[in-house]
Amino acid sequence: MNARISHDRHPDVPEEFPEIQRALLDWYRANARDLPWRHTRDPYRILVSEVMLQQTQVDRVIPRYHSFLERFPTAEALAGAPTADVIREWAGLGYNRRAVNLQRAAKAVVDEYGGEFPSDVATLKSLPGIGPYTAGAIACFALEQDVGFLDTNIRRVLHRLFVGPEVPEQSRNQRQMESLATSVVPAGNGWEWGQTLIEFGALQCTARNPACLTCPVQDRCRSFPQIQTVLAELGRNGFRRKQEAPFEGSNRFYRGRVLRALQESPHDTDGLNLDLLGSRVRDDYTRSHEPWLRDVIDGLARDGLVEIAEERDPYDSGPSNRVRLPGTVSHHRPESD
Repeated sequence: MNARISHDRHPDVPEEFPEIQRALLDWYRANARDLPWRHTRDPYRILVSEVMLQQTQVDRVIPRYHSFLERFPTAEALAGAPTADVIREWAGLGYNRRAVNLQRAAKAVVDEYGGEFPSDVATLKSLPGIGPYTAGAIACFALEQDVGFLDTNIRRVLHRLFVGPEVPEQSRNQRQMESLATSVVPAGNGWEWGQTLIEFGALQCTARNPACLTCPVQDRCRSFPQIQTVLAELGRNGFRRKQEAPFEGSNRFYRGRVLRALQESPHDTDGLNLDLLGSRVRDDYTRSHEPWLRDVIDGLARDGLVEIAEERDPYDSGPSNRVRLPGTVSHHRPESD
């Protein structure tokens, strides 16, 4: 297999790139995990997998990927579902805004393109909530186009291999890395190459503990002579693993608790009033916390994750605010005349 480089080879790519490419592809064929989204070319299913995999580990995603597609098997099914049901189905995956953006993208595909996903990266990027990486992933993994794109793993592998460790004095910017990623895609084999880079970054060339001693391209890697020294130095200077869970007491922590309370509430209710919701969000909740709670709820409403319904309480003379997941069908029965 010949790499798509010749007289216009990218300046960061060495002449021996075809050998590097073959070694990486051979590694992938021997080590690739059997992941469900690698068995489909359905753009909708690829989209679901890519959105779920953002900031969530593969082992957590696999069962949720199956259950989500069982509930919403097509873009049409997802587009037509109540948003409350989508958010409930997303429970436990975190970053719930992803669920809302996923449904918005499905609605755009159905409403604007008759249910057929666009076939070019530029148009895919115009869909709500879809950025350059996700658009490239759909074009590559669903439509089998030879496109270059970057996620964290791909960027790390390409930078270490062809540029050097990602330290300030050597680091390339996003545009430079996109150019590099595009230049090394093998003609006619973009699907396998994209999967190879992602898998290699996830299993071999990891962020903090790369398996350099067993790396199949160790002798051609521009980072190998110094990568362990660089990582050790970063550790001594206070390098820390990114915190995945929300810090207790943070705004994100309480946003998650509000959504969890609504996800766990019965489907056939009008939502929760502020006092009940507040008591489920924090044990020390009192009426004095109501302005704070309203700020948290307002932020969730702006993100499309909750609705605030103002309804008249039949036992009181004033209106009563209730919070519910968006698209929940109201079962409130007005008083008879």
